[in-house]
Amino acid sequence: MDPLSDVISLLRPHAAVSKPISARGHWGVRYAAYRRPGFALVMKGACWLSLEGAQPVRLDEGDFILLPATPAFRMSSEPGVPCVDQLPSDAPVRHGDPDGEPDVALFGGAFEIYGVNAPLLLGLLPATIHIRAGSATGRLGQIIALLGDECAAERPGADMIVDRLLEILLVECLRWRETDGHDLPAGLLAGLRDPGLARALRAIHADVRAGWQVETLAKLAGMSRSAFAARFAQILGCAPIEYLARWRMALAQDALARGNTTLDRIADTIGYESASAFSTAFRRRMGCSPGLYARTHRNAASAVLQ
Repeated sequence: MDPLSDVISLLRPHAAVSKPISARGHWGVRYAAYRRPGFALVMKGACWLSLEGAQPVRLDEGDFILLPATPAFRMSSEPGVPCVDQLPSDAPVRHGDPDGEPDVALFGGAFEIYGVNAPLLLGLLPATIHIRAGSATGRLGQIIALLGDECAAERPGADMIVDRLLEILLVECLRWRETDGHDLPAGLLAGLRDPGLARALRAIHADVRAGWQVETLAKLAGMSRSAFAARFAQILGCAPIEYLARWRMALAQDALARGNTTLDRIADTIGYESASAFSTAFRRRMGCSPGLYARTHRNAASAVLQ
């Protein structure tokens, strides 16, 4: 698999909550930080979103917004409206006037990702991805249109189709070109948009067992050793060999949490000479032995995989 597919396979994202949200009149709600990727698609009307520490943003009909690590936020009919506290729920929500045709209709919810590897997702994305109506063309626009159509209809099997579309939409957001530029944080997604670095990253992910050296990776990238090391650190946020070590540890964490894999096998799979060498490296980075890590996280992994 390519590097982005590798990461997504570890995150195992799926739509945990999806529900209709409607409102009428003057209204405002406030939510505490949710710490899971949250999303909303505006089906009708417009409203305002205010993230903690940021200016209010208008969400118009057809807009899609993704919050990779949902912070505390307010949503309202207009800026400055008093807000009441709300708790996350998987049931349909109505804000403001409970009677009459809603002024605003959204489809929103949250994704569940495997918690151990959640930082991988946060390292891929800006704090907010706001895809405005009309700006999403091609595949992304088609998926949003399909999602809106499926949410508005009441066809058999709609829940399953909506969940699958949401999962595809999350991946497409990772690939969306409009996140280019200064808003894109250092990390894998930024690295994959640099042709030279992308070649080196694909090589690392294709053979994580290899004893990669900076010189070899620099040649793949078509750069001098010093230029490659500097650019990799600038775009990825760490040195090339450090990136390799972090990816190896991410794979190890996933294997340990899943269980049923020996330390010898894990060590061989990710490029360590022995289980002892792997255990030493793992303890140094994670602060605990592989065995303790596996016992601590196995239940959480089983819940996600069910």
